[in-house]
Amino acid sequence: MIKDILKEAQDRMAKAVEHVRLELIKIRTGKATTNLLDGVKVDYYGTPTPLNQVGNISTPDYHTITIQPWDKSIIGLIEKAILMSDLGLNPSNDGNIIRVPIPALNEERRKEIVKLCKKFAEEGKISIRNIRRDENEKLKKTEKEDHISEDERKTAETEIQKLTDRYIKDVDELFVVKEKEILEV
Repeated sequence: MIKDILKEAQDRMAKAVEHVRLELIKIRTGKATTNLLDGVKVDYYGTPTPLNQVGNISTPDYHTITIQPWDKSIIGLIEKAILMSDLGLNPSNDGNIIRVPIPALNEERRKEIVKLCKKFAEEGKISIRNIRRDENEKLKKTEKEDHISEDERKTAETEIQKLTDRYIKDVDELFVVKEKEILEV
């Protein structure tokens, strides 16, 4: 019973950290990265299709992303999808390849982006703490139903706290890496 609660806590906390990581990847740093276009979907024959499934995405230099579609007839659809994605990017095409220039960030914008990253990190930490609370409540309920002793519950709560500390540290590390990436570009 306790092992199940600990396993669930660990799984849920790991998912919270992964969610923060995915949110931080989407944030533009002024540096070209193919991950920036991960959320863009192209209406390919009536089906929303991820951009990386309709062409090759690469970064030939620090400030440019290129997309070479496998089907040249959808080049306009790809361009439209990037424009509609709320990423603030302006793609251009030459009939074969779409080039997406990534504008450099000014100092003020960098600080705004760091604040946004901090917000995502804080939301992740709150989520982890909520998971800790939920799992501790399950332990208390299990103890009241006489399935475990008080000592077992306290030991399990200590384990959950160790998991909480570890995953909060992971979120902090993700934030520090992203902050450094944003401020040093």
